Amino acid sequence: MTDKLIVFDTTLRDGEQSPGASMTREMKIRIARQLEKLGVDVIEAGFAAASPGDFEAVKAVAEIVKSSTVCSLARASENDVRRAGEAIRPAKSGRIHTFIATSPIHMQHKLRMSEDQVVERAVSAVKWALEYTDDVEFSAEDAVRSEMDFLVRVFDAVIQAGARTLNVPDTVGYSIPAAWGERIRQLIERVPNSDKVIWSTHCHNDLGLAVANSLSAVMNGARQVECTINGLGERAGNASLEEIVMAVKTRRDIFNLDTRIDTTQIVPTSKLVSSITGYPVQPNKAIVGANAFAHESGIHQDGVLKHRETYEIMRAEDVGWSTNKLTLGKLSGRNAFRTRLQEIGIVLGSEDELNAAFARFKELADRKSEIFDEDLQALVNEESVSSVSEHYQLLSMRAHSETGVLPVAKVVLSVGGGQHEAETHGGGPVDATFQAIEQIVHSGTELQLYSVNNITSGTDAQGEVTVRLARGGRIVNGHGADTDIVVASAKAYLNALNKLHSVGERAHPQL
Repeated sequence: MTDKLIVFDTTLRDGEQSPGASMTREMKIRIARQLEKLGVDVIEAGFAAASPGDFEAVKAVAEIVKSSTVCSLARASENDVRRAGEAIRPAKSGRIHTFIATSPIHMQHKLRMSEDQVVERAVSAVKWALEYTDDVEFSAEDAVRSEMDFLVRVFDAVIQAGARTLNVPDTVGYSIPAAWGERIRQLIERVPNSDKVIWSTHCHNDLGLAVANSLSAVMNGARQVECTINGLGERAGNASLEEIVMAVKTRRDIFNLDTRIDTTQIVPTSKLVSSITGYPVQPNKAIVGANAFAHESGIHQDGVLKHRETYEIMRAEDVGWSTNKLTLGKLSGRNAFRTRLQEIGIVLGSEDELNAAFARFKELADRKSEIFDEDLQALVNEESVSSVSEHYQLLSMRAHSETGVLPVAKVVLSVGGGQHEAETHGGGPVDATFQAIEQIVHSGTELQLYSVNNITSGTDAQGEVTVRLARGGRIVNGHGADTDIVVASAKAYLNALNKLHSVGERAHPQL
């Protein structure tokens, strides 16, 4: 007999805490649909009390997801819990995930609460949550630095209050596998009625040990793992869903556990999250990196050709890798376009959205002879990008670069409906373009990141650009895609500026 491992994905909540990775409602819906297709058990859709936008996004995900549980995070305060409860109300299966810090350093310096007050608040939060759902999860924030006796006391109290899942988070990424596994084992042994609840773990990757710590927890009795696609998340990120799932599947001899995950959807999900958040996947990333199944060494190549398992412990196709397949061309019609989008998990909300996307597809097909699935993902992502209020719009641009001559760029922008233009030189065509934009907008921002990735292979591939801008303590990522990398760069820069112009402040608790 095998046991079940519950996969709790927090890409839409903790993953969104990555600098600049904030997502719109439409982006969250696209990722949520794909997570459901992937087979995730629980989708933590956001922190409903953070902002009206977060509330609406959680509610929207709760309305469309049917086969996964939809969860909202809530601090142990009545307002947070009730906002979470209202947000998940439409869900077929809804969960409230409430938390409070339990370590001495957090209780003293952040909460300014005594141990008795923390226990009382934790119990109250669980009881408030039970008014909305019987599926309540409780987390002891910074459990890694909490006193064991106090953790036992808190967990005992919330079990009696009605919590069904207990999460033990390494909030600051401090533990190591042996110690973390032992902590989980001791909690399960010492907490009364520990067999009545699901034990969960949520590990951060500050020491590069999030996956190892999570697996150690599983080996010591945890039956839910909280993780994100591509390991996205606060600071150095979270435990990577794809690595945990494939470790459990590949080393079935050790774990003897099953999951609901359709592993062939891992790579498509990874690519979607990467394109929406602007966080590229490093080539040597396990499972989903471009080099994960590549063999350079002659010895390795010879071995794989003779017998794959000499050097490969997994099959590339089992996690969703396949050769780029030509899907559509310039003569393809609207119905073929719609059908292919649905096949790769993209559902557009209205006929107007389909028409706009199809028009962009035709424009791309005139410039690029081969259209791949990745191009379609980027194209629809551009539609989501364009849904941001466009205070700044690119009307036209020209960039010139020549050996021995200082590059120059001219841009024409619409700013709040008025037309402005500027022309300036720079160290390269992209630098000149950015400087020309700044001559018009005077944004006062700091450029923290400029990243370019090719969406598919070939010299006519679209370039996908991410620009990260910071101003006044706020950080945003802008995205742009085009076969002309300078145009893509201008689109990304303006998208970031539009986000700074329109997006309100967000407050995220962290586990």
